[in-house]
Amino acid sequence: MTVSDTATSDNPHQPGTDDPLVVLDHVDKHFGDLHVLRDINVSIRRGEVVVVIGPSGSGKSTLCRTINRLETIDGGTISLNGVPLPEEGKELAALRAEVGMVFQSFNLFAHKTILENVTLGLTKVRKTPKKSADEAAMRQLKRVGVAEQAGKYPAQLSGGQQQRVAIARALAMEPQLMLFDEPTSALDPEMIKEVLDVMVGLAKPEQGEPMTMVVVTHEMGFARTAADRVLFMADGQIVEENTPEEFFTNPRSDRAKDFLGKILKH
Repeated sequence: MTVSDTATSDNPHQPGTDDPLVVLDHVDKHFGDLHVLRDINVSIRRGEVVVVIGPSGSGKSTLCRTINRLETIDGGTISLNGVPLPEEGKELAALRAEVGMVFQSFNLFAHKTILENVTLGLTKVRKTPKKSADEAAMRQLKRVGVAEQAGKYPAQLSGGQQQRVAIARALAMEPQLMLFDEPTSALDPEMIKEVLDVMVGLAKPEQGEPMTMVVVTHEMGFARTAADRVLFMADGQIVEENTPEEFFTNPRSDRAKDFLGKILKH
């Protein structure tokens, strides 16, 4: 039995269906001599929010980036909706349209307005007519609380606003899965909350289905509040996974106990 088989069996409130959306099966990844992912086995259900935490260099971001092939893998398989990830070409582009990603840096086009940034994927990848793309973009900008900034350029917005635009841009594509790679690490402290509030709203919406999310973060409050499951990584391995309540109050591994002992004292 793998770690992922046991991870949520004692959690009767697990969202989604038994049919996983994402499956990583014996995934390995090297950067030269560095073994950054070691035999990773994990399944992610539809509607599930999985938060990945651990010390720097543990492989968290690499794990996140393999799910949409921003990083290739050296062994094992990754599948989305039961289909193995394509390696290149049109099939890979189509897959990336189904997987939204939000990075540490906002990656907005400085010469385009906020509205143009959000509609770009819709018009270029989805071939959505401009009027429909504008309407869809405005819905998502309103959802993340920056609709009034639509006519401005990225440099006119705060870092927190820019990151919320990046989230809206990903959501406008109506992805099946959202990946967040340390989305608040480049923000000033007062801006972190506004971005986390948007993410909590996606994870625990007042209406509709929760977004399936994989979130790499150092924000332990978000992990406790929004996660259905916490993956703790160290040295390229998933050392432990459990519900937030169990992980934070009763970590099983010495590695997790040491990690939590250091970060929760501050």
